[in-house]
Amino acid sequence: MDTKILLENGTNELEILEFEVAGNFYGINVSKIREIIPYQPVTPIPNAHPSIEGIFMPRDFMITAVDLSNCLQRGESKPEGLFIVTNFNKLDIAFHVDTVVGIHRVSWADIIKPSAAVGTVDDGISTGIININGKLIIILDFEKIVADINPETGLKVSELDSLGERARNETPILIAEDSQLLNKLLRDCLERAGYSNVISCENGQEAWDILCDCKKRGILKDSIKLIITDIEMPQMDGHHLLKQIRSDEEMEDIPVIIFSSLVNDDMKRKGEALGANAQLSKPEIGRLVKEIDALIL
Repeated sequence: MDTKILLENGTNELEILEFEVAGNFYGINVSKIREIIPYQPVTPIPNAHPSIEGIFMPRDFMITAVDLSNCLQRGESKPEGLFIVTNFNKLDIAFHVDTVVGIHRVSWADIIKPSAAVGTVDDGISTGIININGKLIIILDFEKIVADINPETGLKVSELDSLGERARNETPILIAEDSQLLNKLLRDCLERAGYSNVISCENGQEAWDILCDCKKRGILKDSIKLIITDIEMPQMDGHHLLKQIRSDEEMEDIPVIIFSSLVNDDMKRKGEALGANAQLSKPEIGRLVKEIDALIL
């Protein structure tokens, strides 16, 4: 199955792969997928997390297999179905699912935040909900699923210790990150690194509204000196936000750093074409601070 379907840059669209687990329907951004393969036996890992089925080598590299049904509190999967092999945050992980339904091209503007919809047991590991022909599909937060299994895959806060003592810096930085947990962690990390004037918002649309308001009030140049944005966000994604910024004469020179789990070769090409100043994978908090330093000091 070809999962490398490239869209025009900055369209605020994405492609969602719909799949089934224990009779329920979920979605994953196609950009995270390397391939989809039939289930194959795995080698169990002693003392592993209950959601880890084991490891296997489909070719010349080893992959960890995660039982998605177990993660979603739906019981353990049977030794059948499919593996959705993913790559994000520089990790190769296979998620065990029952079946794959198909691919839907949707707009981020149509994705509803879970908090604005009905509560479910999956709220904690969902980035949004999309209505496809009357069917509600929950888009899962695969980064959080993996971080819950192994916290070491999250932001590498320990990297900040190597930066040593740093002076306080009041340069205003705007963050667009839809994960409440990562949003707070990012703010805390920047505070530890000396950057104390951080404005945070939940998606690209909120960030764009702040930028437009500052522009309207004539305070843009003093209010926002640098922008850090995720790629995957409801309402407006990071690529579309970057496209809007680079298309505005008063905003086009503001440095923009893409900080996302989706920074792979394909996404880097898109970010470069749109004018990103830097693109980093989410665990690399130390490198993020160094990029900020280089862009604004």
